[in-house]
Amino acid sequence: MRILVLAGAGALVWTLPFTLAIILVLAVVVISYQQTLRAYPSGGGSYIVASDNLGPPAGLIAAAALLIDYVLTVSVSIAAGVAAITSIVPGLFTLRVEIAVTFIILLALGNLRGIRESGTIFAAPTYVYLFAIFGLLAYGLLRDAMGTLPIYHAPAGWVPSTGIETLGLLLILRAFSSGAVALTGVEAVSNGIPAFKPPESHNARIVLIAMGTLFGTLFLGISFLVTHIGIVPDPSEKETVLNQLAVSLVGEGSPYHYLVQVSTALILVLAANTAFADFPRLASILGADRYLPRQLQYRGDRLAFDTGIIFLTVVASTLVVVFHGSVTSLIPLYTVGVFIAFSLSQSGMVRHWWKLRAVDKLWWARALFNGVGAFATMVVAIVVGIAKFALGAWLVLLLIPIFVILMVLIHRHYTELTKELHAKPGDEILSRGLVPNVVVPISRLDHPSLAAVNFAQAISSDVTIVHVVENQAEEEQFRADWNAFNFALPLVIVESPYRRLIDPLLEYIDEIDERDPERPVAVILAEFVPRHWWEYLLHNLTAWRLKFHLFNRRNTITIDVPYHVGEGAGEILGGFNIAKKR
Repeated sequence: MRILVLAGAGALVWTLPFTLAIILVLAVVVISYQQTLRAYPSGGGSYIVASDNLGPPAGLIAAAALLIDYVLTVSVSIAAGVAAITSIVPGLFTLRVEIAVTFIILLALGNLRGIRESGTIFAAPTYVYLFAIFGLLAYGLLRDAMGTLPIYHAPAGWVPSTGIETLGLLLILRAFSSGAVALTGVEAVSNGIPAFKPPESHNARIVLIAMGTLFGTLFLGISFLVTHIGIVPDPSEKETVLNQLAVSLVGEGSPYHYLVQVSTALILVLAANTAFADFPRLASILGADRYLPRQLQYRGDRLAFDTGIIFLTVVASTLVVVFHGSVTSLIPLYTVGVFIAFSLSQSGMVRHWWKLRAVDKLWWARALFNGVGAFATMVVAIVVGIAKFALGAWLVLLLIPIFVILMVLIHRHYTELTKELHAKPGDEILSRGLVPNVVVPISRLDHPSLAAVNFAQAISSDVTIVHVVENQAEEEQFRADWNAFNFALPLVIVESPYRRLIDPLLEYIDEIDERDPERPVAVILAEFVPRHWWEYLLHNLTAWRLKFHLFNRRNTITIDVPYHVGEGAGEILGGFNIAKKR
């Protein structure tokens, strides 16, 4: 309606015809996905179906499109839910971004804690919403039949005009593609088949039919009433069309008005939870297939995919902030991704039935259903891409191939690393008999340093102590202190007049490598552990910084010798006594 009204209030008569067209596409998608649910009873998401039947490239395109769509599902659903709240509490409109981000964080925390009976928890708001909206529609249709529909009063900012655009093909396509956003929930059922009670596939098909029927009925009823009453979208976005419908029928501030808006807000916020369930699950599958970082593959202590949930929270919150929580601004980014995934999934199902033609006599009928679905969703994907290209769809169409390339590079990295790290009997990393050159950098003669020196002596007879000084006076003082301990170890003093510490040590290790390139270098670092975590902020953490540089250095072994402050100086590392002053 927001797109149509750009051609003037008269163009809103197209609301109902577009609704019927979208419901027709919904019916085609629901029917074709019945085949997917039957063929993939363990979960037939677009990534799996496309990968199995069209090859990995098609699967990755579907996966990239779905990951983007799931992020946008959170952003758009939450923003729409907040819009329902601000419609009845206008004073909160200026805080819509903060409220939306808070809702996203609360959903993330709930999922991180591992909500076990989420179906039961989310069922109550769903039933309340259905009761409220069906009741509102029944009352409105009754008044329409009796000829007592109320007189409509447009929002304060509404100015009747002939429109700023022509009702041409592009505007029509844009309006249709905005309404097609409503179909984005179908994929969730095929992804979540394992969550259903046995028989899982059968129950999933029933749910998909029920969901499509309920949505189609609500969508058609709302469009019919707002068209007959003459409702127009609020240009300021402070009031939703559904809120205007409720106000017109039951009165502003009435209990039923609040019931409609609160249940709508709640159901929209909870709709974002679909993405919190499916995004981490898809990311986990991609992680297991080595197309995404392996951290995404694993569950946390509460059996939730923590890394995926946190990533989704950060990205979705960022989108809400960048687009100021505006549903109108976020919508152009939506839909194109999911319809690309739809098309690939249904095309994959056509290929699936073709492969089973020898054992399934009805393969052609099943393939026909999915073929029609693939054609319909492909047409919608093209329409959405063209109509919304300049409004933001170009960004999604650009990100999909970027994500695919990124996943291919990640997979290549894991494949090459596996080959590099694979070991078999007879392999050895270092040549036998090459004892490492042991270096112990110390900044002062204290208990942690002495513990490191003793540990070095315990593992090697070739140990060199290194100390960095700023001037001659410091060198003389340190040598005197060192000699007082009577260590029979070589001491190397490195001068650094510019107060640098890390670089001189690295340069010294480079010199050792040049003298004896075959032998590895073992650097033993003395590091004290404070009693409390916040005490780390009071120290320069030189050992940490040195480890960071040494970790990427070839032919180098780094060993930490921790000294726990407050536990005494008698026993270190299970029996290595620190040196006593002689």
